[in-house]
Amino acid sequence: MSYQDGWSAIHLQMPPRVPRTEYSAESHWDLLQAATGMEVDADSPPAQRLAARREFFRRWNFGLVWSTLVGGGVLEACRSYMGHDEYAAGGTDRSDRVSCPFTGVDQILRFDPWEAYGPIDRREWIGRFERHYAAQCDAWPDCVNMTGVYITLVSGLIDIFGWQMLLTALGEDPAGFGRVAERYASWVEQFFHALGEADVPVVMVHDDIVWTGGPFVHPDWYRRFVFPAYRRLFEPLVGSGKRIAFTSDGNWTQFIDDVAAAGVHGFVMEPMTDMACVARRYGRTHFFVGNADTRVLLGGSHADIRAEVERCMAIGKECPGFFMAVGNHIPPNTPVESALYYNEVYERLSRR
Repeated sequence: MSYQDGWSAIHLQMPPRVPRTEYSAESHWDLLQAATGMEVDADSPPAQRLAARREFFRRWNFGLVWSTLVGGGVLEACRSYMGHDEYAAGGTDRSDRVSCPFTGVDQILRFDPWEAYGPIDRREWIGRFERHYAAQCDAWPDCVNMTGVYITLVSGLIDIFGWQMLLTALGEDPAGFGRVAERYASWVEQFFHALGEADVPVVMVHDDIVWTGGPFVHPDWYRRFVFPAYRRLFEPLVGSGKRIAFTSDGNWTQFIDDVAAAGVHGFVMEPMTDMACVARRYGRTHFFVGNADTRVLLGGSHADIRAEVERCMAIGKECPGFFMAVGNHIPPNTPVESALYYNEVYERLSRR
């Protein structure tokens, strides 16, 4: 039923229950133990961890699993590292590596990704996308699965240049940096053509285009250099009949229309983006995922958690493509009791 509910929602066929997904909860080992009754932690054998995660997804009625394939690894020949604070249980994801291959704006403005990374083997990547999708389906057989691209445009530029150099170049020569963005888009387009030919029905396009407070450069820059590139990048996906979801962190409310016009079918958002605006404008034509605030689960009372779920349901429940989710993850420091209560309220309100 979870798969059918998710499949119906992404095709705007109002399922009888609001489907859901979550992010990072599957690595909150204390939560998995409490929700499933299975003994599991980060040191458990892989098969045991997978079994616990499958049972957790089943009990929490996941209808969709977020995933992409093309990430920063394809930029390894020339990229920056900005370090990473602790997030995962035990701080296993912490990184103190900080480096940048660029020393000045002139060097950035001359950057050519075709020279740095070269062409890809399209046939090889068609196969990679299909194998990744098949592996996701094998791991999560009761969910709608996907493959996709994480470093679509802005996220790719962040990985390459790092925030400090990116913002410096944008500040000194926004048009010149826009031309760098155009060159990058022409290079990353190779993956989208391969993805368009791959036998996969659902695609996730990820691009962190804003900060928590909104755009980090004038909106005109996005409309000159980012959204026209999106339309070209997404064309092979639209033409092959795939369902396209778009994810960005932060507050991109003012760009909802621009993203929709690029050809996507669904929106995945954090609580900073105005989901009520999305529902008003696209609730009958697009699916959307979100957007309870994890801060409510981290420090709120049961009444606060209930109110947050009620807020999301009041916005999305009458929309055929709405998925419930905590929009900015359920990290491993979330109180288990709060997460369990959140799920209890979701279950109580999910039936239409």
